[in-house]
Amino acid sequence: MSRTEELLAAAAAAPGFMPADEGLALYAAARAVPVPGPLLEIGSWMGKSALYLAAAAHETGRQVVTVDHHRGSEEHQPGWEYHQPELVDAATGQLDTLPSFRATVHPAEDLVVAVVARSETLAPLWSTPLALLFLDGSHTEESARRDQDAWVAKLAVGGTLAVHDVFPDPADGGQAPFGVYTRVLASGDFTELPGTGSLRVLRRDR
Repeated sequence: MSRTEELLAAAAAAPGFMPADEGLALYAAARAVPVPGPLLEIGSWMGKSALYLAAAAHETGRQVVTVDHHRGSEEHQPGWEYHQPELVDAATGQLDTLPSFRATVHPAEDLVVAVVARSETLAPLWSTPLALLFLDGSHTEESARRDQDAWVAKLAVGGTLAVHDVFPDPADGGQAPFGVYTRVLASGDFTELPGTGSLRVLRRDR
């Protein structure tokens, strides 16, 4: 088994919310990016999508940067639908996904750089043009807009923007990622590429 196959198998087996077909579509989009630069994801959870990106990074000689505060999104907090009590740090009483993330990405530690921070804290310090930006952070309207405003402009011309959990029908899911997708497309700076499921893929043209 090649290393790419090993990373993709690890991604498929990892805990997380990304369906296999969308994960493979993300891998393919990252593998096909024609411009230089790193692959950066906003929102890592336990590292499943980072492994899909790492498989592409391995094949193309890139690095993956993941940005997450590892305290979980709103839906992961106590009393919410996706809360997992076993992820609560007894010392702080807060959710902490960093240990699980590290265990997941262990096979790709040479390819993945993890930044433990809020995306809006890191963004002003970041100057390297991105080859790919994957937006999959908190899905409230405020946080989704904040991630868009902070990071989309850092994508290189010719680079790829991927947005996860885009659901045109509110009955299927939250509307914040759909709002990001529609605003970016309406800017006239992007061309939509083929997507899969709730994953939308766009190329920056200018």
